[in-house]
Amino acid sequence: MELFDYDLLVLGAGSGGVACARRAASHGARVAIVEEAEIGGTCVHRGCIPKKFLVYASHFAHDLCDSKGYGWNIKEYSFSWSDLVSTKSLELQRLEGIYRSLLLDSGVKIFQGHGHLQTNTTLKVNSDTISAENILLATGGWPTMPNIDGIHLAINSNDVFDLPSKPDRIVVVGGGYIACELAAVFNGLGSEVTQLYRSEMILRGFDDEIRKNAYQEMVKSGIDIRLGQNVASLSETPGSLSVNTTSGGKISADQVLFAIGRKPNTSNIGLLELGVSLNDNGAVNVNEDFRSSISNIYAIGDCTDRLNLTPVAIHEGRCLAETLFNSNPQFVDYRNVPTAIFTQPEIGIVGLSEEQARKEFGNIKVFKAHFRPLKHTLTGRETKVFVKLVVDVKTDRVLGCHMIGDSSSEIVQALGVALQAGATKAQFDQTMAVHPTSAEELVTMY
Repeated sequence: MELFDYDLLVLGAGSGGVACARRAASHGARVAIVEEAEIGGTCVHRGCIPKKFLVYASHFAHDLCDSKGYGWNIKEYSFSWSDLVSTKSLELQRLEGIYRSLLLDSGVKIFQGHGHLQTNTTLKVNSDTISAENILLATGGWPTMPNIDGIHLAINSNDVFDLPSKPDRIVVVGGGYIACELAAVFNGLGSEVTQLYRSEMILRGFDDEIRKNAYQEMVKSGIDIRLGQNVASLSETPGSLSVNTTSGGKISADQVLFAIGRKPNTSNIGLLELGVSLNDNGAVNVNEDFRSSISNIYAIGDCTDRLNLTPVAIHEGRCLAETLFNSNPQFVDYRNVPTAIFTQPEIGIVGLSEEQARKEFGNIKVFKAHFRPLKHTLTGRETKVFVKLVVDVKTDRVLGCHMIGDSSSEIVQALGVALQAGATKAQFDQTMAVHPTSAEELVTMY
């Protein structure tokens, strides 16, 4: 007789949880997964995928305008927010069906409802009590909101994808990548966008020159970015919202969107009662093999608040399944993880910033180029591409690649392979360029 109902019980059916469940089941493990919302989690329903749809939609406005420089005469066009939301929702429903089928076809049992740990081996969901030898926490993160007067009038990044109408005027609060992306989206869709950020420059934690160039590009595109300012309170006025700022100003808006960060979604699932170690932000403390302070409870993805990216959570989930159920211990290398910021133009980054490299390696060389892309010599759009390589002088190894410009996200994926393989600046220089492209600058700065 089996001691437990399942070998692995996964709490949270987002990207990481689904990846781990399916891989574990493929190795013969008896697996169940618990989810109280949609299968697919934040990435599919409230993050990466719907956000990218909005990015694509907003970019068409640029393309239509730019087409005039190439001889196109498009006299009439219009945008329908409701049509975009409708088609987006249909696609997300289709994707959820795919995720659900993938789990079921893998032999994973799905429990729909809120899961709450009773012991380190049992969990209650609805009226069911389920036992498992191993438990995985893959509960993701949730947007944070400030404690200010009138906060009930605002929305967060979860709410933005299903607004009943596109706001003509929107205030975006925050300076991280989510805030900057959504500010660019609504600007591209024709909204009047004001972005408030309490610090001295947007995109804290990224390379300083990337931050400054991104700021300049966003301002040139028409976004009113106000640094060193925050929201003191919100109030309703006839036909609009009134944003009272910490500098004493007032801004009238149709929507106020807070994108000031996310925190691990670890409350009300029984962790405190069990004594699972959490940090001050509520993240599950884990070691290199994702084990929490309780030996059979593991955690991956955003609920550990380490590197909150969908591909990282997926890889963590697969590594854990290999370790537990295939006698194939695997660990995640968190160096040289490529990432993108889907502003307009977009940003691609892999490796160390100049500031990080100087601190860690000391003697470095920096190669950079700043130029107008060929496409926009005919469109007249005042935008620039910025490319930067950070190189260790001692070994000639490329430590970081940074780029602002169209298709940066696609380019940086390939650069991630190069950095992970330990490519040197000499090897970059020996690589023939593809001409004419913006990416050729990466191999011609010698």
